[in-house]
Amino acid sequence: MQFGVFSVGDVTVDPTTGRAPTEAERIQAVVAIAQKAEEVGLDVFATGEHHNPPFVPSSPTTLLGYIAALTERIILSTSTTLITTNDPVKIAEDYAMLQHLAGGRVDLMMGRGNTPAVYPWFGQEIQNGIPLAMENYALLHRLWREEVVDWEGRFRTPLQGFTSTPRPLDGIPPFVWHGSIRSPQVADLAAFYGDGFFHNNIFWPVEHVQRMVEYYRERWERHGHGPGSQAIVGLGGQVYVRPNSQDAIREFRPYFDNAPVYGHGPALEDYMAATPLTVGSPQQVIERYAAMHEHVGDYQRQLFLVDHAGLPLELVLEQVEVLGTEIVPALRKELAIGRSADVPEAPTHASMKAELAAATSEPALAV
Repeated sequence: MQFGVFSVGDVTVDPTTGRAPTEAERIQAVVAIAQKAEEVGLDVFATGEHHNPPFVPSSPTTLLGYIAALTERIILSTSTTLITTNDPVKIAEDYAMLQHLAGGRVDLMMGRGNTPAVYPWFGQEIQNGIPLAMENYALLHRLWREEVVDWEGRFRTPLQGFTSTPRPLDGIPPFVWHGSIRSPQVADLAAFYGDGFFHNNIFWPVEHVQRMVEYYRERWERHGHGPGSQAIVGLGGQVYVRPNSQDAIREFRPYFDNAPVYGHGPALEDYMAATPLTVGSPQQVIERYAAMHEHVGDYQRQLFLVDHAGLPLELVLEQVEVLGTEIVPALRKELAIGRSADVPEAPTHASMKAELAAATSEPALAV
């Protein structure tokens, strides 16, 4: 099972000091977090994609390409690639290029984006979000698998005899996750193509997450990919840890109360009770997330949000350290207990390459 961290890249005032980092500081902080994640043994670092303040990661492939040059092992991903407002031709080119530069350590998560103002900036309308996601991904899927593509659709100019370059590394497209909070159409899209489904459940009660994942598993099976238990599932999460739970709550409360998304809303304790946000000791985090499989079944990827709401870099790096050295090793053991032998691991470039080689190899000659 894969564990990692993701960043939304917000530039937010630290409520304890009244200071906000500069954009340059925030970008360099994200790089430092990715490096720390690899250092402590995490498997994945993912960045969001945003085109509106107060966020800075408007160019995920640029950011991940730079991180790729500074790391050796960690998988580089996105916590959102906007399939609705990006041209699928450019996505095909950019992520194939990143694949080559990173030696295959790349996958990505498709998402619609939920900021209405962003759609017109790229010539689209938010009410077309679902049709855009479906049409654009259908094209992207073909661009990575067919040398020459003829295409005509509703939302972009036609393509005639088009070849996307560079071609995917080793002829293997990056693995795709489809991220959604509440859209069953996205879960069905993931199931139709046999892709992964990622529920970023930092805002929702576990019952809602369970319903979405169950629907994806049902559709996976209906689309002929095998038992729903073998579908590829990822979950988001959110933690803040200290050796003493009271210290964790005391330290995190001002950041929670002033966070851009949920600040000035419910009390921290109420939010923790209603969502997977866990603020407390490492053992509390371990117990909370070890129980996730009881709701969604065995799954393949768990990512944690650790660097938002104005938290200073030094605190974030401490959080990543505790995740890598205390929490994740314990979760690996806990979530392996009783895990069915037929549940696949999350696909990687290496595993997909080996699978392709096995499928295309000549059968051995009988002696």
